[in-house]
Order: sequence, then structure tokens, then C-alpha cells
Amino acid sequence: MKVIHFHFGKDGGAERFFTHLVNAFGRRGIEQTSIIRPGRAWRKDIDGATRIIESHFRNLSLDRLLLPMKAMRLAKQEKPDALIAWAPRASELMPAYPGCVKISRLGDYPPKLSYFKNTDIIVCNTPGIADHVRKLGWDRRVEVISNFTTTEIVAPIARSAVDTPDGVPLVISMGRFVQRKGFHTLIEAVALLPGTWLWLAGDGEERLALENLAREKGIINRTRFLGWQADTRPYVAAADLFVMPSNHEPLGNVILEAWAQKRPVVSSRSEGPSWFMRDGENGLLVDIDDVPGFARAMQQVLADPALARDLVTGGYGTLMEQFSEEAVSRAYIELFRR
Repeated sequence: MKVIHFHFGKDGGAERFFTHLVNAFGRRGIEQTSIIRPGRAWRKDIDGATRIIESHFRNLSLDRLLLPMKAMRLAKQEKPDALIAWAPRASELMPAYPGCVKISRLGDYPPKLSYFKNTDIIVCNTPGIADHVRKLGWDRRVEVISNFTTTEIVAPIARSAVDTPDGVPLVISMGRFVQRKGFHTLIEAVALLPGTWLWLAGDGEERLALENLAREKGIINRTRFLGWQADTRPYVAAADLFVMPSNHEPLGNVILEAWAQKRPVVSSRSEGPSWFMRDGENGLLVDIDDVPGFARAMQQVLADPALARDLVTGGYGTLMEQFSEEAVSRAYIELFRR
């Protein structure tokens, strides 16, 4: 079986899932070619599982004109069973090649359908995105196939390596530092919990604003900005609690990653978590932007080891039942075959 991927993302949860799926396909003997942007930090993570072709595919570039023709030529040469475009931008590159299934994989809500003129099937990672594309007028096939993450439990990093005392309550979150991720809400909530420390893994345009907010709220001395980490798992494993405060999150890969390390989770009631989390069973849910609500939920978990254990059991069970590598890989492969 052969698959060609078109992926022009940068760094984040969608890219982590891309690397997971490419490697899962590789372990199942699927021959793959991936067209990605140059200089991706995660290129090394897929190097052994797929042939890699690099291209910018920017609006003002020669690639913008030539790459669609190259993609068609590649499809004719390789004769793949499936072409997969990751997100709307890559879907514009999808050649009108008639010899295979052409899939656009979406992890967020597209603004319009014009990206998908050559797409046969849109695969959405949540039911909410599937409903959205139907409401936009999509009358071709839609499938819901979610994400998975690696479930290997790793050793925690020593807190001293991040200048954090042992024994203090420690909360962690991670993602791109942009407004919709809600890290400002988390900082304000941690400021209401004296003695609680905060680790933030990631980077982005809001970093300076977040540092200034932590300073303004008086918690800069117990907040650590970890930057982008190639492997966040040891940091998650070292924390007492994972918090996902986004005001818009179609799925929430980071929650799956926290469950994989058997950490309890507090999340906003954004789109994805509202689909797969059950309040009080596999996590605690808080209204978007509710600073006191996040503070209460965090304090509740940090102060009650029995509750934390129950949430870990529920979260890990959901991860293994609904978001396993085997189930998700099988769903894609069956789709190619059909």
C-alpha cells in the first residue's frame, strides 16, 4: 500500500500527530512519501518511515506555481492508494489524480470549502468539525477518525533541572503561545493558589505578554517557561496536574499526551474536550475564561489524592479505548481499502 502526504504545518499538536501517524503507517508496512516545508524540527522524527520532499509552497514563490504540477507527476509515477492533504492549505495542492482516494484531513474548522475542489473525502478528527463542513455545504463523504498519541510512560525529569523545588504542587500546560490557548487565564488562576508552581512548555507571539502577566500577578518566581521541547513527556510526568485552558480547541492532543503519562487533567469546556471528557470521571471541566473556576478545580485535584487517582484511571481508560494507535491506524487503512 502506498500513501502520499502533503503537509505544510509548522510546530504544534497537529504536527505531533502527523509524526505519530506516519510512523504508525511505517510500522504497518505502508510505503509513504511526504511533502513538507524545509527546516521542520520534527523532520528527524519521520525520517525512517517516509521519503521526504521539501517545498515552501508559499503564496509568493515559484513553488506555488510548480508544485501542483510536480504533485500530479508524482502521483502518476508512484500510483498511490491514497493522497492525504493535511489541513486546508495543503488541500489546495491536491492533484485531480483519478487513480486513488483523495483525502483532506482536518483538525480544525475550515472557513470555506473552496480548498477541497479535488478532495473525495474529508476526514475530521472530531464530530464537531464534521458537522461544520456539512453545514458549509459539503455533500461528498465525511469520516470522523480521531488522533492518537504514544502511550509509553517515561521517567519524569528532575524538577531541579528546571529550578523547581521538590514537593511543591506543580501544574503544567503546553502549546503555542497565542491568545486562543488561554494561558493568560491559567496564569491568573495559579496566582490564586499560593505555593503552586507553573510550567509552560511552548513558545509564540504571546510569550512576552505572558511573562509580563506572571510578573504582574506576582508569580514569576514560581513560573517556568520551558520553551519548545522535542519531547514534553518527561516534563508532564514530573508535574502533579495538567491543565488545558484553551478557549478554542477542536480536539486537544495535549490532553491525550497527559493521560498517556497518567496525569490528572483539568480542561476548559472547549469543543474537543467537551466531546471526549466526562466531568468528574476522566477529568474536570471548567467554563472558558473562568479564572476562579480553574483555580477551584486545580485546588480540588491537588488537595485530594483519591480524586486525582480516579481521574487518572478514567483518563487512561479513555485514551486506550478511544485514541489508541491500533484503532486509528486501522480506521485509516480500511478507508484506503474501501
